[in-house]
Amino acid sequence: MTTIRTLIAVASVRQWDISQMDVKNAFLNGDLQEEVYMVPPSGVSHNQGEVCKLKKALYGLKQAPRAWYEKFSTVIRSLGFRSSDHDSALFVRTTSHGRIILSLYVDDMIITGDDIDGICELKLQLAKRFEMKDLGPLRYFLGIEVAYSHKGYLLSQSKYIANILEQAGLSDTRAVDSPLEMNVKYVPSDGVPLSDPTLYRTLVGSLVYLTITRPDIAYAVHVVSQFVVSPTTLHWAAVLRILRYLQGTQFQSLLFPSSSSLELRAYSDADWAGNPTDRKSTTGFCIFLGDSLISWKSKKQDIVSRSSTEAEYRAMASTTTEIVWLRWLLFDMGVTLSEPTPMYCDNKSAIQIAHNSVFHERTKHIEIDCHFTRHHLQHGTITLPFITSSLQIADLFTKTHSIKRFRFLIDKLSMLHVNTS
Repeated sequence: MTTIRTLIAVASVRQWDISQMDVKNAFLNGDLQEEVYMVPPSGVSHNQGEVCKLKKALYGLKQAPRAWYEKFSTVIRSLGFRSSDHDSALFVRTTSHGRIILSLYVDDMIITGDDIDGICELKLQLAKRFEMKDLGPLRYFLGIEVAYSHKGYLLSQSKYIANILEQAGLSDTRAVDSPLEMNVKYVPSDGVPLSDPTLYRTLVGSLVYLTITRPDIAYAVHVVSQFVVSPTTLHWAAVLRILRYLQGTQFQSLLFPSSSSLELRAYSDADWAGNPTDRKSTTGFCIFLGDSLISWKSKKQDIVSRSSTEAEYRAMASTTTEIVWLRWLLFDMGVTLSEPTPMYCDNKSAIQIAHNSVFHERTKHIEIDCHFTRHHLQHGTITLPFITSSLQIADLFTKTHSIKRFRFLIDKLSMLHVNTS
């Protein structure tokens, strides 16, 4: 999904139209390389003991997705495209007439670029090879609503939110101003175990998908996702609060402005030992392409950090990984970044470690992260400017906040706020 957001952000700045196509019965196009047999379906006459040897993939086969991808890759490469080394479902063709970029997601694809005639020809060629449906300009993609104006692209999931609220059976219309209460910590033993956790798990899974366009709930969803194995009544109350927050912000959208630049900037932060159960820290980062928010994360770190500096440094290493990948992805899309990407951090000690080439007792246990981040610092991939904690946008992805602070942070994310009222 980061690739999709990045592609839309680039298309917005470069004023490219985005088309959408759908492949009918995509998996049935896949050619099987393995020997697979099946019992003849009912209604087909056959002798006892006879089975069918499959030449093509069927829905339900484990091989079907791979067979379809290999079939599509062969066809698209024959049309002069190459697949990106950094996202195998991204295909690019560059000629003297311009560039065409195609992103495939199972049987849905979006196509954009500045070679208008080439895009029309591509659609005709694909229609000859597969049973295609041209859905026109990008409007609704994988549950994401896309609106376009001269100001840029707007991404939202308001219909998806309505379905979640209906599924939850939320009867009242009471909305809240933030997804989680401030300073509330949840542990597995809180509350009474739910007799049937199925709805909890279903809703949390839906909320995870909703974070595609709603970074403002990323931290809250990260919290409730940790209790899907054995949720309790208190965890259920936390999910209901997220839903009530969504009820009041159902039509909130992520804006990819056409007036934006195409320069990356990143914010990296960590909440040291914030998890009350195992005292692991939380990594949070967000990365902008100009004014467009294209990547973010809220995730508990795998290892317990012994200091806030160590926690911050692990977050910096994770953010650096994402920056390096995005720079290569943008290069595949025709965006060359000549300047290092600034990664804003509010911990001076972590910044000093990155600049210090000498390891000592306090840093040798995070030596790999040190080497990785420092390597890209020295090679001009990133810079590490200091930012005060009050202006650290990534703080949104590491902990809960007061309503005033929460609103301040989401105002920095290029989100349009539209109340349901």
